[in-house]
Amino acid sequence: MMLPTHALAGMALALPVAVVAPEFAPVALASGFAGGVLPDLDMYVGHRKTLHYPVYFSALAAGALALALAVPTALTVGLAFLLLGAALHSVTDVFGGGLELRPWEGTSDRAVYDHYRGQWLAPRRWVGYDGSPGDLLLSSLLAVPLLVTVDGPFRLAVLAGLAVAVVYATVRRALPTLAERLVDEFGAVLPAVVLAQLPTRYQQGTGLEDH
Repeated sequence: MMLPTHALAGMALALPVAVVAPEFAPVALASGFAGGVLPDLDMYVGHRKTLHYPVYFSALAAGALALALAVPTALTVGLAFLLLGAALHSVTDVFGGGLELRPWEGTSDRAVYDHYRGQWLAPRRWVGYDGSPGDLLLSSLLAVPLLVTVDGPFRLAVLAGLAVAVVYATVRRALPTLAERLVDEFGAVLPAVVLAQLPTRYQQGTGLEDH
């Protein structure tokens, strides 16, 4: 799933806090948002492996949530929702597409790396792929209760996330071709250290995969 969907899902996790403990709503919403974004910071460094931990994030989130319920402070609540958002992201990526450049082709058997079992989890493709119409629909459904409940900067964050989701979904199928053309055009002049960070899927068919 695309990053806006994960960010909105992380915020949505915090909605019950806005009802039962509104004093902790801001930290829960912000931390849920951050947790939803956190795993995708590995986008160009071992994507869906370096910062995706479906088992470990889930276990840590359960412990942090128990601590927050027992000792509710801004710190414990923030930590709990940061880990909950990261766990949800790591787990739900399994239900999208694989890691290939064009995930709608369904050629990859890798969705998320399970560090606990030491193996890749296969994509279920229930949501199709990141930026698919189903993914955009999910972002929209997540945004509705948030827009009804939150205000101020959080409302702006939801609207911005939804806007990014619409734009990304609109151009998603054109991005692989654009990426390949850019790598083909400028790859030869890029420093080796930069090329080393490019995922293999961007280099296939450009003549740079053997460099």
